[in-house]
Amino acid sequence: MMMETQRSSSSACYDAAMRMLFRREHSQLELRQKLQQKDFDNTLIADEIDLLIEQDYQSDVRFAEDFISMRYNQGKGPIKISAELKVRGIEHFDLSVFDWFALAQNVRVKKYGEKLLSDYKEIAKQKRFLQSRGFDFDQINQAFKN
Repeated sequence: MMMETQRSSSSACYDAAMRMLFRREHSQLELRQKLQQKDFDNTLIADEIDLLIEQDYQSDVRFAEDFISMRYNQGKGPIKISAELKVRGIEHFDLSVFDWFALAQNVRVKKYGEKLLSDYKEIAKQKRFLQSRGFDFDQINQAFKN
């Protein structure tokens, strides 16, 4: 009877994780936290996540790639994306494949238009906006050049 309960608990944990992964990619940390909220045992969670990784249903590399692409398409900069990935338990990722300078300029133009300004207050406002989006100093300054 005890073995059957463990199997059904294991199956429930695995099924819950799969439902999460069907909706979208999750990092290992996100899966672990969500399964803990459902009151599954930590050892069981670790075993099921290991199985999902082995079956290639869960991949932190794939999660990071999808997450970076999604945030890039939302107009977020590399500083913000890096911080968000680290919060999700992803330490190693590659942001070099994207043109962050072009994105910073596109985000500025989309929000404020093509016109370059001479008004210091307005320039400072636009720079703060880009900084809040997660762009670095060089990317922000380049966004204001033709």
